[in-house]
Amino acid sequence: MAAKASISHVLFDMDGLLLDTEKFYTEVQEIILARYNKTFDWSLKAKMMGKKAIESARVFVEETGISDSLSAEDFLVEREEMLQKLFPTSELMPGGRVSQDNQVWENFAIPSAEGENIRVVKGSPTVDDLFKDAAVDSRGQPIDQTSSCKWNTHLCRNRILGDDPEVKQGKPSPDVFLAAARRFEGGSVDSQKILVFEDAPAGVGAAKNAGMYVVMVPDPRLDISFQKAADQVLSSLLDFNPSDWGLPPFPDTAI
Repeated sequence: MAAKASISHVLFDMDGLLLDTEKFYTEVQEIILARYNKTFDWSLKAKMMGKKAIESARVFVEETGISDSLSAEDFLVEREEMLQKLFPTSELMPGGRVSQDNQVWENFAIPSAEGENIRVVKGSPTVDDLFKDAAVDSRGQPIDQTSSCKWNTHLCRNRILGDDPEVKQGKPSPDVFLAAARRFEGGSVDSQKILVFEDAPAGVGAAKNAGMYVVMVPDPRLDISFQKAADQVLSSLLDFNPSDWGLPPFPDTAI
């Protein structure tokens, strides 16, 4: 556990941590594999989670032995088409609604492993509006104006995506988190003062490689062996206690 009062900034992953989207990836990938009489399991999913889209796709086709029949690029095209039909129903994960008045989250950014086709946006009204009125898919495209993700408007003050020019390599490389650390309001922040929230093993690895502390909120189906690198493991964001990290307490209103 980090020393008390050493944490000054926090970073959130998005897919599977704030937004309940991982189930859609699983559903779509199961459908694709069924054509080849193969099954999609959590040992494979654990290797794919948190990586850049093309890296994850290569793992998928190679590990399942279908690379001769389906290229990583074609897999992504097919997967994206199906995901677009599912993302409009996306909801926040428990604890994913972050209060505007909560001092704990006064400074933070959201690194996203996906987003291959969207430009980097920092403090852009376009992205702020996108979060205010709609959910977003893993590539940053608007989904549905009724989505509960609209509560997280302020999360976009500093938003880093996988195609950012500074992100040369995907997770578990530290690039995305180091880029986020350089873009906080007020300037670059020491990695040892940053607490990262992640759900994916590759994301936890990226944060640790960046020299940051990590709270992991894994899917309960993820084998415990993938959770060992995290500094703290929670079953839900609702279980997070700011005082564990020397942070001010939540207000009476639950996140």
